[in-house]
Amino acid sequence: MCLTGINSDPVRSSVFSFRGKVMGKGFFISKAVAVTCAVAAVGAVATIIALSVVYAQEKSKNEEAPSSTTSPSTGPSTGPSTGPSTGPTTGPTTNSTTPSTPKEPWQRYRLPDSLAPVSYNVTLWPRLEPNKAGLYIFSGHSAVVFRCVKETDLILIHSNMLNLTNFEGHHAKLTGLGGTTAPGLKETWLEVPTEYLVVRLNSPLQAGGMYELYTDFIGELADDLGGFYRSEYTEDGVKKIVATTQMQPTDARKAFPCFDEPAMKAVFHITLIHPQETVALSNSMNYEPNNITMEGLNLIQTSFMPTEIMSTYLLAFVVSEFKSISPKAKADVLVRIWARRKAIDEGQGDYALEKTGPILSFFEKYYNSSYPLSKSDQIALPDFSAGAMENWGLITYRETALLYDPNVSSNGDKEWVATVISHELAHMWFGNLVTTRWWNDLWLNEGFATYVSYLGANFAEPTWNMKDLIVLNQIVGVMSVDALASSHPLSSKEEDVLTPDQISELFDSITYSKGAAVLRMLSEFITEDVFSKGLSTYLDAFKYNNTVYTDLWKHLQMAVDSSNITLPHSVEVIMNRWILQMGFPVVTINTNTGIITQKHFLLDPDSVVDRPSEFKYEWFVPLTWIKTGGAEQQYWLLNKEATNTNVTLAGTDDWLVANIKMKGFYRVNYDSDNWERLLTKLSTDHRAIPEINRAQLIDDAFNLARARIVSTTLALRTTKYLNKEVAYMPWETAERSLSYFFLMFDRSEVYGPMQVYLFEHILEGKHTLKSYAMHIICKYLLLYCLHSIYSSGLPEETVNPQCMRYTVYCSAIAAGGVEEWDFAWSMFRNTTIATEADKLMSALSCTKQPWLLNRYLEYCLDPQKIRKQDATSTIVSIASNVLGQPLAWDFVRAKWDHIFNDYGGGSFSFGGLISGLTRRFSTEFEYQQLLQFKKDNAGQLGSATTALEQALESTKANMNWVTRNKKPVLDWFQNETKPPV
Repeated sequence: MCLTGINSDPVRSSVFSFRGKVMGKGFFISKAVAVTCAVAAVGAVATIIALSVVYAQEKSKNEEAPSSTTSPSTGPSTGPSTGPSTGPTTGPTTNSTTPSTPKEPWQRYRLPDSLAPVSYNVTLWPRLEPNKAGLYIFSGHSAVVFRCVKETDLILIHSNMLNLTNFEGHHAKLTGLGGTTAPGLKETWLEVPTEYLVVRLNSPLQAGGMYELYTDFIGELADDLGGFYRSEYTEDGVKKIVATTQMQPTDARKAFPCFDEPAMKAVFHITLIHPQETVALSNSMNYEPNNITMEGLNLIQTSFMPTEIMSTYLLAFVVSEFKSISPKAKADVLVRIWARRKAIDEGQGDYALEKTGPILSFFEKYYNSSYPLSKSDQIALPDFSAGAMENWGLITYRETALLYDPNVSSNGDKEWVATVISHELAHMWFGNLVTTRWWNDLWLNEGFATYVSYLGANFAEPTWNMKDLIVLNQIVGVMSVDALASSHPLSSKEEDVLTPDQISELFDSITYSKGAAVLRMLSEFITEDVFSKGLSTYLDAFKYNNTVYTDLWKHLQMAVDSSNITLPHSVEVIMNRWILQMGFPVVTINTNTGIITQKHFLLDPDSVVDRPSEFKYEWFVPLTWIKTGGAEQQYWLLNKEATNTNVTLAGTDDWLVANIKMKGFYRVNYDSDNWERLLTKLSTDHRAIPEINRAQLIDDAFNLARARIVSTTLALRTTKYLNKEVAYMPWETAERSLSYFFLMFDRSEVYGPMQVYLFEHILEGKHTLKSYAMHIICKYLLLYCLHSIYSSGLPEETVNPQCMRYTVYCSAIAAGGVEEWDFAWSMFRNTTIATEADKLMSALSCTKQPWLLNRYLEYCLDPQKIRKQDATSTIVSIASNVLGQPLAWDFVRAKWDHIFNDYGGGSFSFGGLISGLTRRFSTEFEYQQLLQFKKDNAGQLGSATTALEQALESTKANMNWVTRNKKPVLDWFQNETKPPV
C-alpha cells in the first residue's frame, strides 16, 4: 500500500504522533444526567470585569511559583467583594523566593485524601456569539456531592480560569446531606499557582458524612484548545462556532470546579443550554431536549443520562451545527459519526462508520468484555490539539484522524484513520473502564492503546499487514530517543509527577511508542492468547476503579501460571527491567565463539548517564534468531554475558539474523564475519531474510555506526542491495537512515555525491514502489523529480495519484515562486477536505524563497491563517527545509514569549517544536545558541524542558559524528558513484 507523503514524513508524523496520544495528549471524554436548573443571567459589564480577573489570574500563574504564595491563617488580606461579582480574592504573596517544601495543603499539587466525590450536577451555557466586548463566554453552575473520608476543616477543589460568584461573601455554598449538618464557611479564595478553590470551614466535616458544594461561575470560551473551548470554521461563507472540550490531563477544572485527578471518579449529570438549530452531545445519551427562554433568547436545554463512574479527564461535551450518520441496521451499541454538514454530505465519514463497528466487536472479543456503554459517538473537530481523545462514549478527533475522502485522500490517510479509531476504542476498556491511579503510569494507558490499536486495525483491514507496520510507525523512531542519556524510564514515581507541566511532559514518544514496544514484546514471549486472558481478568477485577501497573503484571502472571508457558522469572521481575530504567540493550552475538553479550546502547558513547538504576542497565532479554534455512530459536539472555553454542555457524556461507520480526526492544550487533555473510545474502538472495529483519539490519547498522560500534561504511553497504528490493519496509527504513546523512551534510560538499547515489539506486530498481520512489526523488533531488514528472521517466499508470499529491505539491512550490506559492495558499484556504489541507499546508514550506518562508512563519502565529492546532507542525515543516531551518530557529527565539504565553497549554507542542527545530544542529555555534536559549528562557520552557536537554545531547553527538565521518562518507559516496573505467 502507498504510505508516501505527509503521513510517512518522520518530521511531520512525529508532530502528530500520540502525545501522540498522536494521539495526542491522548484521545479524550465523559457522560451525564438531567438537571432542570436554569443558569443565572450574567450582564455584559459583569462579564468583562469577571474575565479581566481571569486573565489576571492566568498572568499571575505564569509568574508565580507555588512556594511563593502564603495562604492566610485568618483569611485573605483583602476581604471578598460585597458588590457585583469581581472574582475571588487571592491570599497575599511574600517576596521570598527561597525554595521550600509547601507547608499548607493548598500549596501542594496533589489533593488530600480527606474527601471523595460521588456525583456532579453540572449545567453549562456556552455563548456561540461574542458579547459587546468581543468575548465568547460560558456560564454555569455545578453541585458536587462528596463523602468526607477523614475529618477535616478544609475543602480543596480544582478551579482554573473561572470567575466564581459570591455567596454572601464566599465563592461557594455548602450543604449537608442525609441529616448531616454543614459547617459554616470561614473564608474562600483561589490559590492560583496550584489551581484550587480553597474553602476553609468554621468547624470540621464529619468522617462518613455526605455534603454538597455548589458554585456559580463564568469562563471564557477561548480558542486555546483546552478545557471548554471554541472551534471555528466557515461553511457556505458563514462563520460557525463549535463549543467543545479537551480535558486531558488537567483541564476539566477550566470548565467547572471539580476534583480533577484520575482516581477521583464520580458519576456526572450534565445539562447543556444551547441555541436553536444546534445539537448538544456528551458522554451519555440525552433525554428529550426542552425549549426554554433565558435572557430573552429562545434556547434548547439538553440533559443527559447519568454517566458510569468515571474520571474527570474523560468528560466531554459539544454544542454544534454538525450532522451525523449511523448504520442503517440496528445494533446493541449506537454508533454515530459527527462532522461538518458538508463533510458528512460528501461521504467523508463513511469509512469511519464502516470500521467502527468491526473494531468495537474485535475489542469485545479480545478483552472478553462487552462494551460498557449504550452508544459510541465520534466527532471530527476543525480545531483539536491532539490526534484524538478517548472521552468515554464521545470520542473527539482532529478532522484528519476521522474523515476520509477516497477521491482525494491517500492510503496513508486511510491507515491513519483506522489506527486512530482503533487506538481510541481500545481505551474504552483499558483507560476508561479501568483507569490508572495517577499520571506516572500514563505509559501503561497510552502504550497499551498504541500497541493494540494495530491489532484492531489489522482486524478491520487484514490485507494491510498492520501488525508489522507497528515496527516502522512506532518502534524504530522511539529507539533513537531512548538511546539518549537524557531519556527517561517509562514509569516514574508518583511524587516526581506533580505539576501540570510535569504531567504534560509525559505525553511523549517514550510513553506511547516505547510503551507499545515493551508491551508487544511481553505479548510475544507469553503469547498473545495468554496476554489477552490476563487482560480479561484484570479488566473484570478493576472495572470502574483505578489501578497501578503492578496490578496488570499480577493478572498476566495468573494467566501465565495457568498456561504451559515457562519464564525465567515472574512477569513483574522481567518487566521491571524494561520500565523502571531508561534505555535498552544492544545484544552482540559472536557466531564464531557462541558468546552473547548485552550493553546499554547509547547513540553517543561519550555521553554521561547520570540517572542511577538499581538494575545497573542490565535487562532480561528474550532473544530470538534464525540461521540459514532453519526454524526460529529462543533464548533468555539474563546476564551481561552468556555462551550459547546454538548461535555458532558451521559453514562459510551460513548466516544468522536475530530479533526476529523485531519482537524484542533491543538492537543486535554481530561479529564481522556474520555481518559480511548477511551483506552477501542481501545482495544475492535478500528474500531469504524476513522483510522486517531486512529493515532491521539497515536500521541497526546505521545506529550502531552512529554509536561507533560498527563502521559507517558497513552501514552504508546495507543499502546497496536496494535496487533489487520490492518491499516497502526496508526502503522506508533506508530512507529514514539516510535522511540523517542529508540533515548533517545538506550544507556541505558531501551532498552532491549522496544525491547521485540515491538517484541511481532508485531508478535502477525494477521494483513496484513507483510512488514511493518518486517521493524520495522529489524529497532529495528536485531537478530529477521535475524531469521525471514531466517526462516519460515513470509511466503515469504506475503512480497512485492520491499518494503523489503531496510530492507534486511540494515539488511545484519548491521550483516556483510567489505566484505558485500564493496559488497553493489559496487552494489550502478553500479546500473542505482536511487531509488535502494538511498536505498543502506542509507543501507550502517547500519553497526555496526565504522571504516566503518568513511570511509563512508569521502566518503560523495568526490563528486566522494557520489554526493553533497546526502551528507547531507548520513551523517544524519550515525548519525541515534547509533554507527554512535557520529562519524558523530565529523566529521561534524572537517570538518565544508570545509563543509560551499565548500559544501555551493544549495548542502548542513545545517538545515537538524544539526537537523539530534542532534536528540539523551539528556545530559548536548551534550548540552555544541552544545553551543561550536555555539560559534566556529559564523558568519559561514548560513541557519543552526535557526536549531541550535531548536537543543539547543530540547536537553534541551530531558534532562529534560529523567530525569523525565527513571524509569517509564523502569518499564512500564518491567511490560508489564513479563511472566504470
